[in-house]
Amino acid sequence: MKIGIVCYPTFGGSGIVATELGMALAGRGDEVHVVSYALPSRLSLASPRVFFHEVQVPHYPLFEYPPYSLALTTKMVEVARHQDLDLFHVHYAVPNAVSAVLARQILAPRPLPVVTTLHGTDITLVGNDPNYLETTRFGILESDAVTTVSRALRDQTRQQLAIDKAIDVVPNFIDPVRFAEARQGPGARRWARPGEKIVVHISNFRPVKRVPDVVETFRLILEKVKARLLLVGDGPDRAKAELMCREQGTCHAVTFLGSLPLIEEVLVGADLFLLPSESESFGLSALEAMACHVPVIATDVGGLPEVVVDGETGFLSPVGDVQSMADASVRLLRDDALRERFGRAARRRAVEHFDQDRIVGRYRDIYERVLAGATTARTAQAP
Repeated sequence: MKIGIVCYPTFGGSGIVATELGMALAGRGDEVHVVSYALPSRLSLASPRVFFHEVQVPHYPLFEYPPYSLALTTKMVEVARHQDLDLFHVHYAVPNAVSAVLARQILAPRPLPVVTTLHGTDITLVGNDPNYLETTRFGILESDAVTTVSRALRDQTRQQLAIDKAIDVVPNFIDPVRFAEARQGPGARRWARPGEKIVVHISNFRPVKRVPDVVETFRLILEKVKARLLLVGDGPDRAKAELMCREQGTCHAVTFLGSLPLIEEVLVGADLFLLPSESESFGLSALEAMACHVPVIATDVGGLPEVVVDGETGFLSPVGDVQSMADASVRLLRDDALRERFGRAARRRAVEHFDQDRIVGRYRDIYERVLAGATTARTAQAP
């Protein structure tokens, strides 16, 4: 197939999943055309079957805010027409799904099926905003197929937007081989001092990730275990986290690493992963930790219970209950045998349920379904 993929290029989960999907499809023999306003951080152009098309947004004095959605639509029409695409798979509802639907209308009667994957904040945050709600709903309803990364997000989408459209649940995925190969390197241990256990948190440092809870949980851990906290990522709450460390006197045991494209190089060798989010539609970073044999301490919200098995691959706590998270963390950090058992179970679950080949195959089945539907519709319309 010739597949167009539209995504945001940032370190957020939707851009990462879209990029990994595109490269996996190319590895299976498909031709993939990625469309975005910048080169996605994880996209490799080494494959002769992966192409990148940058959206250029002109700046005119008349426009106080550059109309990215229209520039995106135009680029999608251009790529679909000149690269003879079979379909577009867009990640994130606004404006990507709406722009794809408009591009399809411009290209009519030439068929261009649109598959939309919802990742979380496009529904829980952006889609819930009255300024975008009807547009988000329109883009979803007009898509030829819609997927969500968890059952929790599917149910929330239906309830919040009053949608009864069929929605496929296709979870995020990992490449087992890539994460296994990373274990040959030093991983997180390169930042550890002798005798320290390594605790890791990865996020975009937005308020929904509750990074202050990470810092407070780690403070409680430090009271009972010699440990080091590695914070990976960047965002609006980083300064708040740095200030908390200084006020608590824990700076000596906390290392801020910033944004890193290959997070497995930090996760490998870690003893524990913390994810105290207020909401998570899936929890890709938790899955990536599990793929590296790292138990996860997370909140019991959204799609996280679909990833982390409480009492088997980690522990789940109520949002904001830092004492519970700290107690669970100390229990694992003090018991090497228990932590090793949880780590093995985490890796096994990641491989058995979220293997890249299996999940990419499910997307491929959806592509074939919408293409068959487009062929049937075109035949029915023929005189």
